[in-house]
Amino acid sequence: MQLIYAAASPFARKVRVLAAETGLLARIELLDTAVLPTTVNEQVNARNPLGKIPVLLTGDGEALYDSRVICEYLDTLHQGRKLLPDGGARWQVLRLAALADGLMDAALLARYERSVRPVELQWPAWLDGQQGKVQRALTELERQTEHLQGPLDLAQIGVACALGYLDFRFADFDWRAGHLGLAAFQQTFSQRASMQASVPG
Repeated sequence: MQLIYAAASPFARKVRVLAAETGLLARIELLDTAVLPTTVNEQVNARNPLGKIPVLLTGDGEALYDSRVICEYLDTLHQGRKLLPDGGARWQVLRLAALADGLMDAALLARYERSVRPVELQWPAWLDGQQGKVQRALTELERQTEHLQGPLDLAQIGVACALGYLDFRFADFDWRAGHLGLAAFQQTFSQRASMQASVPG
């Protein structure tokens, strides 16, 4: 298998962490690339018409995207405990994983607005809207930190990668203030070998 990714992408990091945690990372060739909404990446576009990463190329050449689909696919390939459980717990995990994805998406869009769009074209109200999504996601995740305990699952990985992205790209944003449960979760989870090996830089 091959994974088209960028080290700075929190969505790609989520896939890499899951692959490492399930013992699948050694079976995946990592193909580092760069993707911006203002440039054309033919390598990515040829595999994903949306032009987004990550993209997983399976053993039979099929291209899978986005990160949620890739994670679910990888979770079928290992013999250990599934990180996306069956039964009633599945919906709780999926809900929190979706919330983490939304946080990542809003943070990424805010990053693009501040770093890619020319200053004279930046839209403060739109940026405020994305930052509002981040704040509301943090508030809800803090309310549900008890669901981030226990056996490893996809939600924990997603939340940890989302919070890691805030640390990486928004170092001036003290998200830990008022979110002590999330801060404690991140302090512990970020010490996992899979997280340490995938720190963007």
